[in-house]
Amino acid sequence: MKTTCVGFTRLATISLVSLAAIAHVGAASQPATLVEDVRRATSRFQDVAAAQAAGYAPFLGCVSGPSEGAMGIHYVNGGLVGDGALNAQQPEALLYEDNDGALQLLGVEYIVLADAWNAKNATPPTLGGQVFHFTGSPNRYGLPPFYALHVWAWRTNPNGMFADFNPKVSCEDFTQAPASTTSAPGAHH
Repeated sequence: MKTTCVGFTRLATISLVSLAAIAHVGAASQPATLVEDVRRATSRFQDVAAAQAAGYAPFLGCVSGPSEGAMGIHYVNGGLVGDGALNAQQPEALLYEDNDGALQLLGVEYIVLADAWNAKNATPPTLGGQVFHFTGSPNRYGLPPFYALHVWAWRTNPNGMFADFNPKVSCEDFTQAPASTTSAPGAHH
């Protein structure tokens, strides 16, 4: 009886170790989430000077939510907005918050003009399984109709990592409008 019990204990131990190894291998082979992809693609933009060097520029001011929270300060790459394509590694806009005069990266916004997208696609855009929101025109941004998806990769959003507005973001410390806000990015397409 003792030999059977020892054999059963060994078998159970081997089984548990095997299951743990399988679970670890399975976890390691899981595809990266969109939030993780965004973090990898934008970590260099923690410094806003790097964003500017890569073609991003301030657009409008700080965007507050209609009831609570905000999107923050947008740094937009107009060439990416106007190209009609989406690439998880190249977001069209970077979102920042002014904290005591220093800009802190919060996340990104993927933007594609609706006419450009609809000319080549039968369905709204998606990235990482997330369907983009549609914004018609006229709108408060002065843009033609567009699709957008926010990814709060650097600031947790209690409303969800893909919600438009984040109640943990504020425009209260923002006091200076960017020098050039007259041209809507990608509006010439």
